Amino acid sequence: MAPRMDRDAAIARLGSDSFEVLVVGGGATGLGVAVDAASRGFRTALVEAHDFAQATSSRSTKLVHGGVRYLEQMDFSLVTEALRERGILYRNAPHLVRDLSFVVPRFHWWEGPFYGIGLKLYDALAGRLNLAPSRGLSRDEVVAAIPNVERQGLLGGIRYHDGQFDDARLAIALARTAVAHGAAVANRVEVVGFERRDGHCAGARVVDRETGREIAVRAKVVINATGIFADSLRRLDDPSAPAQVEPAQGVHLVLDRSFLAGDTAIMVPHTDDGRVLFVIPWHGVTLVGTTDTPMPKADLEPRALPDEVEFILRNAARYLARDPRREDVLSVFAGQRPLVHRGGSGTATKSLSRSHEVIVSPSGLVTIVGGKWTTYRKMAEDTMSHATIVGGLEPRPCVTETLQVHGALERTDPALPAEDPLRTYGADAAEILAIGRTRPDLSRPLHPRLPYTGAELLYAAREEMARSVEDALSRRTRCLLLGAAAAAEVAPRAAEILGEELRWDAARRAREVESFRRLAEGYRLPA
Repeated sequence: MAPRMDRDAAIARLGSDSFEVLVVGGGATGLGVAVDAASRGFRTALVEAHDFAQATSSRSTKLVHGGVRYLEQMDFSLVTEALRERGILYRNAPHLVRDLSFVVPRFHWWEGPFYGIGLKLYDALAGRLNLAPSRGLSRDEVVAAIPNVERQGLLGGIRYHDGQFDDARLAIALARTAVAHGAAVANRVEVVGFERRDGHCAGARVVDRETGREIAVRAKVVINATGIFADSLRRLDDPSAPAQVEPAQGVHLVLDRSFLAGDTAIMVPHTDDGRVLFVIPWHGVTLVGTTDTPMPKADLEPRALPDEVEFILRNAARYLARDPRREDVLSVFAGQRPLVHRGGSGTATKSLSRSHEVIVSPSGLVTIVGGKWTTYRKMAEDTMSHATIVGGLEPRPCVTETLQVHGALERTDPALPAEDPLRTYGADAAEILAIGRTRPDLSRPLHPRLPYTGAELLYAAREEMARSVEDALSRRTRCLLLGAAAAAEVAPRAAEILGEELRWDAARRAREVESFRRLAEGYRLPA
Protein backbone atom coordinates (compact mmCIF):
# COMPACT_ATOMS: atom_id res chain seq x y z
CA MET A 1 0.00 0.00 0.00
CA ALA A 2 1.36 3.45 -0.99
CA PRO A 3 2.02 6.07 1.70
CA ARG A 4 -1.06 8.20 2.36
CA MET A 5 -1.02 11.94 1.89
CA ASP A 6 -0.66 13.01 5.52
CA ARG A 7 -0.88 16.80 5.79
CA ASP A 8 0.05 16.99 9.48
CA ALA A 9 3.20 14.94 8.90
CA ALA A 10 4.14 17.07 5.89
CA ILE A 11 3.68 20.33 7.85
CA ALA A 12 5.87 18.95 10.66
CA ARG A 13 8.61 18.11 8.15
CA LEU A 14 8.50 21.58 6.59
CA GLY A 15 9.61 23.07 9.89
CA SER A 16 12.12 20.43 10.94
CA ASP A 17 13.80 19.05 7.80
CA SER A 18 16.35 20.68 5.53
CA PHE A 19 15.45 20.19 1.86
CA GLU A 20 17.43 20.28 -1.33
CA VAL A 21 14.45 21.31 -3.47
CA LEU A 22 11.42 23.38 -2.46
CA VAL A 23 8.68 23.56 -5.10
CA VAL A 24 6.07 26.32 -4.83
CA GLY A 25 2.86 25.49 -6.69
CA GLY A 26 0.73 22.34 -6.74
CA GLY A 27 -0.57 22.36 -10.30
CA ALA A 28 0.60 20.21 -13.20
CA THR A 29 3.99 21.90 -13.43
CA GLY A 30 4.85 21.98 -9.73
CA LEU A 31 3.71 18.42 -9.12
CA GLY A 32 5.72 17.27 -12.12
CA VAL A 33 8.83 19.00 -10.75
CA ALA A 34 8.28 17.44 -7.32
CA VAL A 35 8.02 13.97 -8.86
CA ASP A 36 11.14 14.55 -10.94
CA ALA A 37 13.18 15.88 -8.00
CA ALA A 38 12.03 13.26 -5.48
CA SER A 39 12.50 10.36 -7.92
CA ARG A 40 16.10 11.52 -8.50
CA GLY A 41 16.64 11.11 -4.77
CA PHE A 42 16.66 14.80 -3.79
CA ARG A 43 15.09 15.79 -0.47
CA THR A 44 11.99 17.52 -1.81
CA ALA A 45 9.10 19.58 -0.46
CA LEU A 46 6.09 21.09 -2.26
CA VAL A 47 3.70 23.70 -0.93
CA GLU A 48 0.46 24.86 -2.54
CA ALA A 49 -1.35 27.99 -1.32
CA HIS A 50 -4.80 26.63 -2.18
CA ASP A 51 -5.57 23.07 -3.31
CA PHE A 52 -3.77 20.86 -5.79
CA ALA A 53 -4.72 21.81 -9.37
CA GLN A 54 -7.27 24.31 -8.08
CA ALA A 55 -6.61 26.83 -10.86
CA THR A 56 -5.61 26.10 -14.47
CA SER A 57 -4.68 22.46 -14.03
CA SER A 58 -8.21 21.23 -13.25
CA ARG A 59 -9.88 23.29 -16.00
CA SER A 60 -8.30 21.97 -19.18
CA THR A 61 -9.94 20.45 -22.27
CA LYS A 62 -9.01 17.04 -20.78
CA LEU A 63 -6.75 16.18 -23.72
CA VAL A 64 -3.23 14.77 -23.81
CA HIS A 65 -2.38 15.92 -27.31
CA GLY A 66 0.23 17.20 -29.69
CA GLY A 67 -1.79 20.24 -30.73
CA VAL A 68 -3.15 19.73 -34.24
CA ARG A 69 -3.62 23.47 -34.78
CA TYR A 70 0.12 24.16 -34.34
CA LEU A 71 0.74 22.28 -37.60
CA GLU A 72 -0.92 25.15 -39.45
CA GLN A 73 1.47 27.52 -37.66
CA MET A 74 4.38 25.32 -38.83
CA ASP A 75 5.51 24.83 -35.22
CA PHE A 76 6.73 21.28 -35.83
CA SER A 77 9.14 21.19 -32.89
CA LEU A 78 6.36 22.01 -30.40
CA VAL A 79 4.05 19.38 -31.93
CA THR A 80 6.80 16.73 -32.01
CA GLU A 81 7.72 17.32 -28.38
CA ALA A 82 4.07 17.20 -27.27
CA LEU A 83 3.37 14.03 -29.27
CA ARG A 84 6.37 12.32 -27.69
CA GLU A 85 5.18 13.35 -24.22
CA ARG A 86 1.66 12.19 -25.08
CA GLY A 87 3.05 8.73 -25.79
CA ILE A 88 5.08 8.67 -22.58
CA LEU A 89 2.11 9.70 -20.43
CA TYR A 90 -0.15 7.19 -22.20
CA ARG A 91 2.35 4.49 -21.22
CA ASN A 92 3.06 5.69 -17.66
CA ALA A 93 -0.52 6.45 -16.56
CA PRO A 94 -2.64 3.76 -18.25
CA HIS A 95 -5.42 4.15 -15.67
CA LEU A 96 -5.80 7.86 -16.42
CA VAL A 97 -4.98 8.33 -20.12
CA ARG A 98 -6.93 6.67 -22.90
CA ASP A 99 -7.04 6.75 -26.67
CA LEU A 100 -9.82 9.01 -27.99
CA SER A 101 -10.95 8.96 -31.60
CA PHE A 102 -11.65 12.35 -33.25
CA VAL A 103 -13.50 13.09 -36.46
CA VAL A 104 -13.04 16.26 -38.50
CA PRO A 105 -16.31 16.54 -40.49
CA ARG A 106 -15.78 17.59 -44.13
CA PHE A 107 -18.19 19.98 -45.87
CA HIS A 108 -15.97 21.16 -48.77
CA TRP A 109 -14.08 19.02 -51.29
CA TRP A 110 -10.71 20.65 -50.54
CA GLU A 111 -10.89 19.78 -46.82
CA GLY A 112 -10.19 16.11 -47.64
CA PRO A 113 -6.64 16.55 -48.99
CA PHE A 114 -5.90 19.58 -46.78
CA TYR A 115 -6.71 17.99 -43.42
CA GLY A 116 -5.85 14.48 -44.57
CA ILE A 117 -2.25 15.42 -45.38
CA GLY A 118 -1.95 17.45 -42.16
CA LEU A 119 -3.11 14.56 -40.01
CA LYS A 120 -0.80 12.09 -41.78
CA LEU A 121 2.02 14.47 -40.87
CA TYR A 122 0.68 14.42 -37.27
CA ASP A 123 0.96 10.62 -37.33
CA ALA A 124 4.48 10.77 -38.72
CA LEU A 125 5.68 13.26 -36.09
CA ALA A 126 4.41 10.92 -33.34
CA GLY A 127 6.56 8.11 -34.75
CA ARG A 128 6.52 4.83 -32.84
CA LEU A 129 4.52 6.47 -30.02
CA ASN A 130 1.55 7.13 -32.31
CA LEU A 131 -1.76 5.90 -30.85
CA ALA A 132 -3.41 4.89 -34.15
CA PRO A 133 -3.18 5.99 -37.81
CA SER A 134 -5.54 8.62 -39.21
CA ARG A 135 -7.80 7.78 -42.17
CA GLY A 136 -10.54 9.22 -44.33
CA LEU A 137 -14.22 8.45 -43.63
CA SER A 138 -17.24 8.36 -45.92
CA ARG A 139 -20.35 10.38 -45.14
CA ASP A 140 -22.10 7.28 -43.77
CA GLU A 141 -19.13 6.42 -41.56
CA VAL A 142 -19.15 9.94 -40.07
CA VAL A 143 -22.88 9.71 -39.33
CA ALA A 144 -22.42 6.29 -37.72
CA ALA A 145 -19.62 7.60 -35.51
CA ILE A 146 -21.39 10.87 -34.61
CA PRO A 147 -25.17 10.44 -34.84
CA ASN A 148 -25.80 14.10 -33.98
CA VAL A 149 -23.47 15.50 -36.62
CA GLU A 150 -24.85 18.21 -38.93
CA ARG A 151 -25.79 16.32 -42.12
CA GLN A 152 -26.64 19.17 -44.47
CA GLY A 153 -23.72 19.48 -46.86
CA LEU A 154 -21.71 16.75 -45.12
CA LEU A 155 -19.33 15.02 -47.55
CA GLY A 156 -17.32 12.82 -45.19
CA GLY A 157 -14.57 13.28 -42.67
CA ILE A 158 -11.16 12.34 -41.37
CA ARG A 159 -10.52 10.30 -38.24
CA TYR A 160 -7.43 10.75 -36.07
CA HIS A 161 -6.46 9.85 -32.51
CA ASP A 162 -5.27 11.74 -29.43
CA GLY A 163 -5.22 11.08 -25.70
CA GLN A 164 -7.85 11.96 -23.10
CA PHE A 165 -7.47 12.13 -19.32
CA ASP A 166 -8.89 13.46 -16.07
CA ASP A 167 -6.65 16.41 -15.22
CA ALA A 168 -7.40 16.81 -11.50
CA ARG A 169 -7.15 13.07 -10.90
CA LEU A 170 -3.74 13.01 -12.60
CA ALA A 171 -2.66 15.87 -10.33
CA ILE A 172 -3.51 13.84 -7.23
CA ALA A 173 -1.78 10.79 -8.69
CA LEU A 174 1.37 12.88 -9.22
CA ALA A 175 1.19 14.23 -5.67
CA ARG A 176 1.00 10.67 -4.37
CA THR A 177 3.87 9.64 -6.64
CA ALA A 178 6.01 12.40 -5.13
CA VAL A 179 5.02 11.35 -1.60
CA ALA A 180 5.88 7.73 -2.41
CA HIS A 181 9.40 8.94 -3.28
CA GLY A 182 9.79 10.75 0.01
CA ALA A 183 8.55 14.27 -0.77
CA ALA A 184 6.78 16.40 1.85
CA VAL A 185 3.67 17.69 0.08
CA ALA A 186 1.05 20.01 1.60
CA ASN A 187 -1.85 22.11 0.34
CA ARG A 188 -3.08 25.37 1.90
CA VAL A 189 0.47 26.46 2.68
CA GLU A 190 1.28 29.91 1.29
CA VAL A 191 4.69 31.44 0.63
CA VAL A 192 4.88 34.93 2.20
CA GLY A 193 8.62 35.59 1.79
CA PHE A 194 11.99 34.08 0.96
CA GLU A 195 14.91 33.07 3.13
CA ARG A 196 18.32 34.39 2.02
CA ARG A 197 21.85 33.21 2.62
CA ASP A 198 24.63 35.44 1.22
CA GLY A 199 22.09 36.95 -1.17
CA HIS A 200 21.01 33.53 -2.45
CA CYS A 201 17.43 32.27 -2.17
CA ALA A 202 17.81 29.52 0.43
CA GLY A 203 14.24 28.67 1.36
CA ALA A 204 10.94 30.37 2.05
CA ARG A 205 8.72 31.61 4.84
CA VAL A 206 5.35 29.93 4.57
CA VAL A 207 2.07 30.20 6.45
CA ASP A 208 -0.19 27.24 7.19
CA ARG A 209 -3.50 28.78 6.12
CA GLU A 210 -5.45 26.42 8.39
CA THR A 211 -3.68 27.39 11.62
CA GLY A 212 -1.97 30.70 10.80
CA ARG A 213 1.38 29.28 11.87
CA GLU A 214 4.45 30.66 10.07
CA ILE A 215 7.24 28.23 9.19
CA ALA A 216 10.74 28.79 7.81
CA VAL A 217 11.50 26.14 5.19
CA ARG A 218 15.16 25.60 4.35
CA ALA A 219 16.17 24.54 0.84
CA LYS A 220 19.17 24.71 -1.47
CA VAL A 221 17.00 25.78 -4.39
CA VAL A 222 13.45 27.16 -4.63
CA ILE A 223 11.35 26.56 -7.74
CA ASN A 224 8.47 28.86 -8.64
CA ALA A 225 5.90 26.72 -10.46
CA THR A 226 2.81 28.80 -9.74
CA GLY A 227 1.52 29.10 -13.30
CA ILE A 228 -0.63 32.19 -13.85
CA PHE A 229 0.60 33.56 -10.50
CA ALA A 230 4.31 33.15 -11.32
CA ASP A 231 4.93 36.88 -11.75
CA SER A 232 3.54 37.63 -8.27
CA LEU A 233 6.02 35.24 -6.68
CA ARG A 234 8.86 36.56 -8.83
CA ARG A 235 8.11 40.07 -7.58
CA LEU A 236 8.09 38.83 -3.99
CA ASP A 237 11.70 37.86 -4.72
CA ASP A 238 12.51 40.91 -6.89
CA PRO A 239 10.00 43.81 -7.03
CA SER A 240 11.51 44.98 -10.34
CA ALA A 241 10.99 41.66 -12.16
CA PRO A 242 9.28 42.26 -15.54
CA ALA A 243 6.06 40.47 -16.46
CA GLN A 244 6.56 37.08 -18.11
CA VAL A 245 3.02 35.67 -18.06
CA GLU A 246 -0.10 36.78 -19.90
CA PRO A 247 -3.24 34.95 -18.73
CA ALA A 248 -5.57 33.79 -21.48
CA GLN A 249 -8.98 32.45 -20.52
CA GLY A 250 -10.43 29.23 -21.87
CA VAL A 251 -14.10 28.41 -21.28
CA HIS A 252 -15.84 25.05 -21.58
CA LEU A 253 -19.53 24.15 -21.59
CA VAL A 254 -20.80 20.82 -20.29
CA LEU A 255 -23.84 19.31 -22.02
CA ASP A 256 -25.84 16.14 -21.67
CA ARG A 257 -24.35 12.98 -23.18
CA SER A 258 -27.09 12.88 -25.82
CA PHE A 259 -25.38 15.66 -27.76
CA LEU A 260 -22.56 13.26 -28.62
CA ALA A 261 -23.79 9.69 -28.41
CA GLY A 262 -20.94 7.24 -28.89
CA ASP A 263 -17.24 7.41 -28.05
CA THR A 264 -16.04 9.68 -30.86
CA ALA A 265 -15.15 13.35 -30.45
CA ILE A 266 -15.49 16.16 -33.00
CA MET A 267 -12.68 18.53 -33.88
CA VAL A 268 -13.96 21.75 -35.45
CA PRO A 269 -10.93 23.00 -37.43
CA HIS A 270 -11.93 26.65 -37.79
CA THR A 271 -14.13 28.82 -35.59
CA ASP A 272 -15.04 32.51 -35.82
CA ASP A 273 -11.68 33.53 -34.33
CA GLY A 274 -9.52 30.93 -36.12
CA ARG A 275 -9.16 28.57 -33.16
CA VAL A 276 -10.17 24.94 -33.17
CA LEU A 277 -13.14 23.78 -31.10
CA PHE A 278 -13.57 20.35 -29.53
CA VAL A 279 -16.79 18.47 -28.76
CA ILE A 280 -15.72 15.60 -26.52
CA PRO A 281 -17.28 12.70 -24.59
CA TRP A 282 -16.01 12.76 -20.99
CA HIS A 283 -17.27 11.01 -17.83
CA GLY A 284 -20.75 10.52 -19.28
CA VAL A 285 -21.27 14.11 -20.46
CA THR A 286 -20.34 16.18 -23.52
CA LEU A 287 -17.59 18.77 -23.12
CA VAL A 288 -17.41 21.68 -25.59
CA GLY A 289 -14.59 24.24 -25.74
CA THR A 290 -12.48 26.23 -25.69
CA THR A 291 -12.10 29.99 -26.04
CA ASP A 292 -8.96 32.14 -25.98
CA THR A 293 -9.60 35.50 -24.33
CA PRO A 294 -6.79 37.78 -23.06
CA MET A 295 -7.34 38.63 -19.40
CA PRO A 296 -5.94 41.66 -17.53
CA LYS A 297 -4.96 39.71 -14.41
CA ALA A 298 -4.63 36.22 -13.00
CA ASP A 299 -7.75 34.91 -11.26
CA LEU A 300 -8.05 31.76 -9.14
CA GLU A 301 -11.77 31.44 -9.88
CA PRO A 302 -12.44 33.09 -13.26
CA ARG A 303 -15.93 33.28 -14.72
CA ALA A 304 -17.07 32.74 -18.29
CA LEU A 305 -17.89 35.93 -20.16
CA PRO A 306 -21.27 36.07 -21.97
CA ASP A 307 -19.53 36.46 -25.35
CA GLU A 308 -17.46 33.31 -24.70
CA VAL A 309 -20.58 31.24 -23.97
CA GLU A 310 -22.30 32.50 -27.12
CA PHE A 311 -19.15 31.84 -29.17
CA ILE A 312 -19.08 28.18 -28.12
CA LEU A 313 -22.81 27.62 -28.62
CA ARG A 314 -22.73 29.30 -32.06
CA ASN A 315 -19.74 27.38 -33.38
CA ALA A 316 -20.84 24.03 -31.96
CA ALA A 317 -24.27 24.45 -33.59
CA ARG A 318 -22.63 24.53 -37.04
CA TYR A 319 -21.47 20.94 -36.59
CA LEU A 320 -24.33 19.45 -34.54
CA ALA A 321 -27.75 18.59 -35.95
CA ARG A 322 -29.38 19.25 -32.58
CA ASP A 323 -28.13 22.68 -31.61
CA PRO A 324 -27.16 23.22 -27.94
CA ARG A 325 -28.94 26.03 -26.12
CA ARG A 326 -28.21 27.86 -22.89
CA GLU A 327 -30.76 25.78 -21.01
CA ASP A 328 -28.91 22.60 -22.03
CA VAL A 329 -25.72 23.63 -20.21
CA LEU A 330 -25.16 21.52 -17.08
CA SER A 331 -22.03 23.40 -16.04
CA VAL A 332 -19.70 26.07 -17.38
CA PHE A 333 -16.11 26.42 -16.22
CA ALA A 334 -13.24 28.75 -17.03
CA GLY A 335 -9.50 28.46 -16.58
CA GLN A 336 -6.57 30.70 -17.41
CA ARG A 337 -3.51 29.54 -19.35
CA PRO A 338 -0.11 30.96 -18.32
CA LEU A 339 1.12 32.03 -21.75
CA VAL A 340 4.72 33.18 -22.07
CA HIS A 341 4.88 36.88 -22.86
CA ARG A 342 7.67 37.75 -25.29
CA GLY A 343 6.28 40.73 -27.20
CA GLY A 344 4.56 44.04 -26.68
CA SER A 345 1.14 44.50 -25.17
CA GLY A 346 -1.85 43.80 -27.32
CA THR A 347 -0.43 40.62 -28.85
CA ALA A 348 -3.21 38.16 -29.70
CA THR A 349 -3.11 35.24 -27.26
CA LYS A 350 -3.42 32.78 -30.15
CA SER A 351 0.07 33.89 -31.24
CA LEU A 352 1.69 33.80 -27.81
CA SER A 353 3.91 30.83 -27.08
CA ARG A 354 2.50 27.60 -25.61
CA SER A 355 6.09 26.45 -25.12
CA HIS A 356 7.73 26.79 -21.74
CA GLU A 357 10.60 28.87 -20.44
CA VAL A 358 12.84 28.56 -17.37
CA ILE A 359 13.94 31.84 -15.77
CA VAL A 360 16.58 32.19 -13.04
CA SER A 361 16.50 35.39 -10.96
CA PRO A 362 19.66 37.09 -9.61
CA SER A 363 18.92 35.54 -6.21
CA GLY A 364 18.64 32.05 -7.71
CA LEU A 365 14.85 31.66 -7.67
CA VAL A 366 14.07 29.26 -10.53
CA THR A 367 10.78 29.97 -12.32
CA ILE A 368 9.09 27.74 -14.90
CA VAL A 369 6.36 29.38 -17.01
CA GLY A 370 4.23 28.42 -20.02
CA GLY A 371 3.68 24.92 -21.33
CA LYS A 372 0.62 22.70 -21.02
CA TRP A 373 -0.50 19.53 -19.26
CA THR A 374 0.76 17.24 -22.03
CA THR A 375 4.35 18.44 -21.65
CA TYR A 376 4.43 18.69 -17.84
CA ARG A 377 7.06 15.92 -17.55
CA LYS A 378 9.48 17.51 -20.02
CA MET A 379 8.93 20.90 -18.36
CA ALA A 380 9.90 19.35 -15.03
CA GLU A 381 13.01 17.72 -16.50
CA ASP A 382 14.14 21.04 -18.01
CA THR A 383 13.45 22.87 -14.75
CA MET A 384 15.50 20.40 -12.73
CA SER A 385 18.40 20.73 -15.19
CA HIS A 386 18.59 24.42 -14.20
CA ALA A 387 17.75 23.87 -10.51
CA THR A 388 20.53 21.30 -10.08
CA ILE A 389 23.11 23.88 -11.17
CA VAL A 390 21.57 26.79 -9.22
CA GLY A 391 21.32 24.75 -6.02
CA GLY A 392 24.75 23.16 -6.37
CA LEU A 393 23.15 19.72 -6.25
CA GLU A 394 24.83 16.48 -7.22
CA PRO A 395 23.90 15.76 -10.87
CA ARG A 396 21.54 12.80 -11.05
CA PRO A 397 19.71 11.40 -14.08
CA CYS A 398 16.02 12.05 -14.71
CA VAL A 399 14.03 8.80 -14.42
CA THR A 400 10.48 10.01 -15.14
CA GLU A 401 10.44 8.89 -18.77
CA THR A 402 9.79 5.34 -17.58
CA LEU A 403 8.38 6.06 -14.10
CA GLN A 404 4.82 4.86 -13.68
CA VAL A 405 2.37 7.27 -12.06
CA HIS A 406 0.77 6.27 -8.73
CA GLY A 407 -2.11 3.84 -9.22
CA ALA A 408 -0.94 2.64 -12.65
CA LEU A 409 -2.96 -0.37 -13.74
CA GLU A 410 -2.86 -2.42 -16.91
CA ARG A 411 -5.03 -0.87 -19.59
CA THR A 412 -6.68 -4.24 -20.23
CA ASP A 413 -7.36 -5.08 -16.56
CA PRO A 414 -10.82 -6.76 -16.63
CA ALA A 415 -11.64 -5.63 -13.07
CA LEU A 416 -11.60 -1.95 -14.11
CA PRO A 417 -12.59 -1.47 -17.76
CA ALA A 418 -12.36 1.98 -19.32
CA GLU A 419 -16.05 2.75 -18.68
CA ASP A 420 -15.87 1.99 -14.93
CA PRO A 421 -16.13 5.26 -12.91
CA LEU A 422 -13.42 3.96 -10.56
CA ARG A 423 -10.94 3.51 -13.42
CA THR A 424 -9.29 6.87 -12.68
CA TYR A 425 -8.19 5.52 -9.27
CA GLY A 426 -6.37 2.60 -10.85
CA ALA A 427 -4.94 0.26 -8.23
CA ASP A 428 -6.48 2.38 -5.45
CA ALA A 429 -10.01 1.43 -6.53
CA ALA A 430 -9.82 -1.68 -4.32
CA GLU A 431 -9.54 0.53 -1.22
CA ILE A 432 -12.64 2.49 -2.19
CA LEU A 433 -14.60 -0.70 -2.78
CA ALA A 434 -13.43 -1.94 0.63
CA ILE A 435 -14.81 1.22 2.26
CA GLY A 436 -18.14 0.55 0.56
CA ARG A 437 -18.23 -3.00 1.89
CA THR A 438 -17.47 -1.83 5.42
CA ARG A 439 -19.88 1.10 5.17
CA PRO A 440 -22.80 0.13 2.90
CA ASP A 441 -24.28 3.61 3.41
CA LEU A 442 -21.30 4.98 1.48
CA SER A 443 -21.55 2.54 -1.41
CA ARG A 444 -24.62 4.21 -2.91
CA PRO A 445 -24.43 6.93 -5.60
CA LEU A 446 -24.38 10.46 -4.20
CA HIS A 447 -26.85 11.63 -6.84
CA PRO A 448 -28.77 9.98 -9.73
CA ARG A 449 -26.97 12.23 -12.23
CA LEU A 450 -23.45 11.80 -10.84
CA PRO A 451 -21.16 8.70 -11.07
CA TYR A 452 -19.69 8.97 -7.57
CA THR A 453 -20.30 7.37 -4.17
CA GLY A 454 -19.81 8.48 -0.59
CA ALA A 455 -16.88 6.07 -0.29
CA GLU A 456 -14.93 8.22 -2.74
CA LEU A 457 -15.47 11.31 -0.59
CA LEU A 458 -14.32 9.52 2.54
CA TYR A 459 -11.29 8.23 0.66
CA ALA A 460 -10.55 11.77 -0.58
CA ALA A 461 -10.44 13.10 2.99
CA ARG A 462 -8.57 10.13 4.42
CA GLU A 463 -5.97 9.48 1.71
CA GLU A 464 -5.90 12.41 -0.76
CA MET A 465 -5.69 15.52 1.44
CA ALA A 466 -9.17 16.85 0.58
CA ARG A 467 -9.74 19.62 3.14
CA SER A 468 -13.06 21.07 2.01
CA VAL A 469 -16.30 20.17 0.30
CA GLU A 470 -14.99 22.01 -2.75
CA ASP A 471 -11.83 19.87 -2.84
CA ALA A 472 -13.95 16.72 -2.75
CA LEU A 473 -16.71 17.71 -5.18
CA SER A 474 -14.65 19.74 -7.66
CA ARG A 475 -11.29 17.95 -7.94
CA ARG A 476 -11.12 14.60 -6.08
CA THR A 477 -14.41 13.82 -7.81
CA ARG A 478 -15.63 15.96 -10.73
CA CYS A 479 -19.19 16.55 -9.52
CA LEU A 480 -19.03 20.33 -9.99
CA LEU A 481 -17.97 20.07 -13.63
CA LEU A 482 -20.39 17.29 -14.52
CA GLY A 483 -23.42 19.17 -13.18
CA ALA A 484 -23.36 22.29 -11.03
CA ALA A 485 -26.97 21.94 -9.82
CA ALA A 486 -26.54 18.27 -8.89
CA ALA A 487 -23.27 19.04 -7.10
CA ALA A 488 -24.96 21.74 -5.03
CA GLU A 489 -27.63 19.23 -4.00
CA VAL A 490 -24.92 16.80 -2.86
CA ALA A 491 -23.07 19.39 -0.73
CA PRO A 492 -24.83 18.63 2.62
CA ARG A 493 -24.11 14.91 2.30
CA ALA A 494 -20.50 15.68 1.35
CA ALA A 495 -20.10 17.92 4.40
CA GLU A 496 -21.46 15.14 6.59
CA ILE A 497 -19.01 12.54 5.22
CA LEU A 498 -15.96 14.81 5.25
CA GLY A 499 -16.93 16.31 8.60
CA GLU A 500 -16.98 12.90 10.21
CA GLU A 501 -13.45 12.14 8.99
CA LEU A 502 -11.99 15.64 9.56
CA ARG A 503 -13.84 16.27 12.83
CA TRP A 504 -15.84 19.31 11.77
CA ASP A 505 -18.44 20.70 14.13
CA ALA A 506 -21.95 21.62 12.97
CA ALA A 507 -21.00 25.24 12.31
CA ARG A 508 -18.07 24.25 10.08
CA ARG A 509 -20.25 21.83 8.13
CA ALA A 510 -22.85 24.55 7.54
CA ARG A 511 -20.18 26.99 6.35
CA GLU A 512 -18.77 24.40 3.96
CA VAL A 513 -22.19 23.79 2.41
CA GLU A 514 -22.92 27.49 2.04
CA SER A 515 -19.48 28.20 0.58
CA PHE A 516 -19.76 25.42 -1.97
CA ARG A 517 -23.25 26.38 -3.05
CA ARG A 518 -22.11 29.95 -3.69
CA LEU A 519 -19.25 28.56 -5.77
CA ALA A 520 -21.57 26.25 -7.73
CA GLU A 521 -23.80 29.18 -8.69
CA GLY A 522 -20.90 30.57 -10.68
CA TYR A 523 -20.82 27.34 -12.72
CA ARG A 524 -24.45 27.76 -13.84
CA LEU A 525 -25.59 30.00 -16.66
CA PRO A 526 -28.06 32.70 -15.58
CA ALA A 527 -31.53 32.20 -17.05
